[in-house]
Amino acid sequence: MSEQLDAVDAKILDLIQHDAGLSVAEIAERVGLSSSPCWRRIKRLEDAGVIQRRVTILDREKLGLGFEVYCTVKLSLPTKENLDTFEQAVAKWAEVVQCATVTGAADYEMRIVTRDMRAFDEFLREKLLSLGLVSNIESRIVIRGVKNSTAVPLGLISPYVSPLG
Repeated sequence: MSEQLDAVDAKILDLIQHDAGLSVAEIAERVGLSSSPCWRRIKRLEDAGVIQRRVTILDREKLGLGFEVYCTVKLSLPTKENLDTFEQAVAKWAEVVQCATVTGAADYEMRIVTRDMRAFDEFLREKLLSLGLVSNIESRIVIRGVKNSTAVPLGLISPYVSPLG
């Protein structure tokens, strides 16, 4: 982003990340702008990639998807080709809601959401292990979520200065 974020941009981002359903008029009113300048700021933030997309957060439990597992995955041979193959496969699996390359003894940390233990076992056997790339999986079943936020901690940005170049 060629321009730095100011306090109004930060307020807009904070409002949007907590409720993407707000109208431009509602956002404008809350940040003290008229609709047109507010819309231009939002558009600029979207064009710069600061706002990647707007989503709706669903209640997994009410949808019957209350089984959540964190899996640490170690590949047998972490070559560039194997890493690429693994990542391409993971990108297609709906059960994997987050996946990150990590440091340490493992190669990946994944967050998996599914119906129940049986569905998780099927995921392991039919998808993850069938790739033939995995040497070790450590699974941790979530008992109870303590915090689940999608919000970026905007307060950590040095007085509204964009870390983007």
